[in-house]
Amino acid sequence: MPSQSGPEPKQTPEHAPAVEHVSSAHELLNALRKRIGEHPELAEAITKLETALSMLTVKTGGML
Repeated sequence: MPSQSGPEPKQTPEHAPAVEHVSSAHELLNALRKRIGEHPELAEAITKLETALSMLTVKTGGML
């Protein structure tokens, strides 16, 4: 039975800088966590970044 979902959302050029910044920040925080180990404030910052990204994804219909 064919899927009834619409076409895959595509990243628009206007979203590209935001995606790059969020992705870069996430990578930096994860690298820092690996270097210094677990830290409550660092874990909270990573969680907040992931939450913000999820919220943006929902608000833009997955078009980040």
